[in-house]
Amino acid sequence: MGLRFLTVACLTAAASLVATAVTATAATPPQLKGAHPCPGQPGFTCATLTVPLDHTRHQPGSLDLPVATADNVAAPKGVLLFLTGGPGQGGVGAITRIARQRLPELAADYRFVMLDQRGTGAGALDCPQLQVQVGGSDIAVPTPAAVRECAGLLGDRAGLYGTDQTVADFDLLRRALGVDKMVVDGVSYGSFTAARYAIAQPGHVAKLVLDSVVPHHYSTGWDSIYLTGLSATARVFRAVCAEAKCGFDPAEDLAWVVRHRSAADGVRIYDAIVDYEFSDPTYHDLIAAIHSARGGESTALDGLLADSAPGGGRPADFSSGLHTATLCTDNPQPWGNAATPRFLREPLLELSGRLLPERQVWPFTQAVAIGQGYQQTCLDWPVVRPGSNPAGPLPKVPTLLLNGDHDLSTPLELARQELRSAPDGKLVVVPGAAHSIQNRERGHTGRDAVISFLNR
Repeated sequence: MGLRFLTVACLTAAASLVATAVTATAATPPQLKGAHPCPGQPGFTCATLTVPLDHTRHQPGSLDLPVATADNVAAPKGVLLFLTGGPGQGGVGAITRIARQRLPELAADYRFVMLDQRGTGAGALDCPQLQVQVGGSDIAVPTPAAVRECAGLLGDRAGLYGTDQTVADFDLLRRALGVDKMVVDGVSYGSFTAARYAIAQPGHVAKLVLDSVVPHHYSTGWDSIYLTGLSATARVFRAVCAEAKCGFDPAEDLAWVVRHRSAADGVRIYDAIVDYEFSDPTYHDLIAAIHSARGGESTALDGLLADSAPGGGRPADFSSGLHTATLCTDNPQPWGNAATPRFLREPLLELSGRLLPERQVWPFTQAVAIGQGYQQTCLDWPVVRPGSNPAGPLPKVPTLLLNGDHDLSTPLELARQELRSAPDGKLVVVPGAAHSIQNRERGHTGRDAVISFLNR
C-alpha cells in the first residue's frame, strides 16, 4: 500500500514538473549562449542552453546542453525540433545529415533544431564498465558490478535523467528560441519524448511526427517494447519467408533453437536479431543460420552471434549510462517501478516470469523474457523517484505515426497501440523497412509521407 501511495505522489509531482520549471524561470527567460558556427556543419549555429539539474528544485545545480540551430531564422513554417533516440544518442552532430541529407525537402521551409539531450553527446554520462559490456544494446546483460559502478558514479543524480526532466528541458529550449509553437519530430525514444512533450505542452506543438514508435504509456510492467518485440519476431520472420518462399517456418525454427540452447543464448539470439535489422531488414542470412542450427549445423549462427556481440563505442555517440539511468527511472517493471525496494525486485521478477503465458513470448521463452538486459540491469539500479506514466490520450494535434513492418526494436504493434491514443493521428506503414525510418529507410516512402504531412 505504501508503494501505491508513493507512486501516486510521484506521478502528481511529475505532472506539474514542467509548469514548475516554467514558473521558477519566469523572471529569467532562458537563453542560448555562446553562439558560434557549428564546426564542420556550415549553415548551422551551435550554442548552449543552461537548464536546472532538477526541474523540481529538490537538488541544486545545472546542466549545459549543446544545441544546434539552422541559420534560416525566418523560416516560413517555423521551428522543427528533431529528437534523437536511444535513449543515449546525441543530436547536435547529426543535424546536417538529418536536415540536408535525409530531409532536404523540409530544410528550406523549416528551421531545424537539434540538441544533445541531458546526459548525451558532448555532456554524455560515462559509465565505463556498462559502455564496454553493452554499448548501445537494449538487450545485452551487464554484470551487476557494472550497474553498481554507474549508479555510484551518478550518486544522488541517478534519478535525474528521466523523461520528465528531459521534457522540461525542451520547453526551456522553445522559450529560448522565442517561438510559441514547434513541430516536434522524434525517432524511437525520441517519439516517446515528443509525445510526452505534446502531452505536457499541447498548446506549444503545431504538429507531431512519431517515427518507430514507443508508446507514451505502459499499462503494466510487462507492457514494454521488449516483450512486444519477442512475440513480434514470429510475425516478421514469417512475412520475410513468405516473400522469399523459404519452404520452412522460421518461427518454429527459432523456437526450437531457443529451447535447445541456454537461456543466456536465447538472450544473445534475441539481441542479435534486433541488431541485425540495422544492416539487413530482410533478416535472410540470420533466418538461414537459425534454420541450419536446427538441422544440427550451428557454425553460421555462432558466427553471427560473435559478429553482433555488444559493447564498446564512445559515450558521446551513445551513452549506455544515460540509457540505463533513463529507462530504469521511467518505465514500469514486473516488480513495480523505480521506487520498489531492491530486495523485492528479483523475487517479484521471477514470480512474474512463472506467471507469464508462453504465448506472449513465443517463439522465445519466459526465461529469455526475464533474463534480457532491460530487466536485469534495472534490478540493480538504486531506488529513485519514478517518472510519470500518463495514461490519457495524446492532445488533438495533427500527428503522423511512421513504422516499418520489419521493425523489431519498436514493432508495428506498438505504433498501432499509440495510434489508438492519437485523436488526430494517421499511421503510415513502410513495407520491408526496419527501425528508424527517417534515419535509415533505404527507399523514400516513409520520408515522402513526412514531407507531405509537414508541407501541407
